[in-house]
Amino acid sequence: MKGLKGLKALAKIEGKRIQKDQLEQFVRNVFIEAGLDERQSTLISRHLVLANLRGMDSHGVSRVSIYCKRLDLGLVDKTYNPIIEKESEVSALINANNSSGIPVSTFGIELAIKKAKKSGIGIVAIHNSNHCGMLADYVQRAVEEDCIVLATTNAPANMAPWGGKSPFFGTNPFAYGIPTGEEDNIVLDMATSKVAKGKVVLAQKNNQNIPIGWALSSDGQPTEDPNEALKGVFLPFGEHKGYGITFLVETLSAIVTGSAFGPHIGDLYTNFENKQNVGQFFYCMRADLFQDIDKFKSRMDQMIKEIRTVPVMKGVDKIYLPGEIENITYKDRSENGIPLSKEIIHELQLVGEKYNLSLL
Repeated sequence: MKGLKGLKALAKIEGKRIQKDQLEQFVRNVFIEAGLDERQSTLISRHLVLANLRGMDSHGVSRVSIYCKRLDLGLVDKTYNPIIEKESEVSALINANNSSGIPVSTFGIELAIKKAKKSGIGIVAIHNSNHCGMLADYVQRAVEEDCIVLATTNAPANMAPWGGKSPFFGTNPFAYGIPTGEEDNIVLDMATSKVAKGKVVLAQKNNQNIPIGWALSSDGQPTEDPNEALKGVFLPFGEHKGYGITFLVETLSAIVTGSAFGPHIGDLYTNFENKQNVGQFFYCMRADLFQDIDKFKSRMDQMIKEIRTVPVMKGVDKIYLPGEIENITYKDRSENGIPLSKEIIHELQLVGEKYNLSLL
């Protein structure tokens, strides 16, 4: 419960609500002016704004500035040129050729879906890639095609292996999705650290403290200061269990794909000399492989309904399904606008001024 309260506290930021279409058009125009083609710019703007709509502000338009900086420095290729290096009926290995992570990951999940629809299973690995944003976007695409999906990506080192005190792994997110019938599709997207690094970066930008338990300072002490946390190490969720899942995510995203791993990855925010070379991994299977799709969805709906009837513990108002809070946030922000802090608005305005664009 403490973690959830911490996230809610970070969401209460003085600022302004911006309508989805206005924000999406501004971000799209920024990336066009930064040198990307129209398709890449449209995919990235849609993706980042979707993250904000779902309440994942750390993966939303707060990333515009750093994405543009890496494009301007030539650390990310502006030309979209992924190549399929190895392929079978059920798998493909994609060399992203240092393209922007969001467009190439979109291509990757669409290829995995296509293979799953035809053969039952689709597995796509991507190497030589860049930060791909929010995994939930790719997972949602698959569940809408009646696929069960697992997605992973690795990240620059900022989390120690359990028992260590120096960074080796990234916050290494993984996500899964399951289609349903009458109920909302299940989509879970989470870091294997107690919190995604982006949330600490966002707290730093907004001049906010972070909850104790998220990270340690460089001298190994628990800290509320996001600046100290970014110099130190993040903690895995579930202690040794989280470390175990982090290890799996690194294996799938880096070792399987042929990407850089652990401390060999170029840091998104601090390394302006090297490319990132992160990896993405998508596993899709048709939900009807073992039973009729209608029966599968009906049983998913039944399980969800029964979960909701479980008595709640003291201090809990209701039981949420994986991704349900994000769905509620999406509906609210779609209707009432996306809340942005004054710091993020200012950052976006500075990026816009560089390209003679205005957000407000």
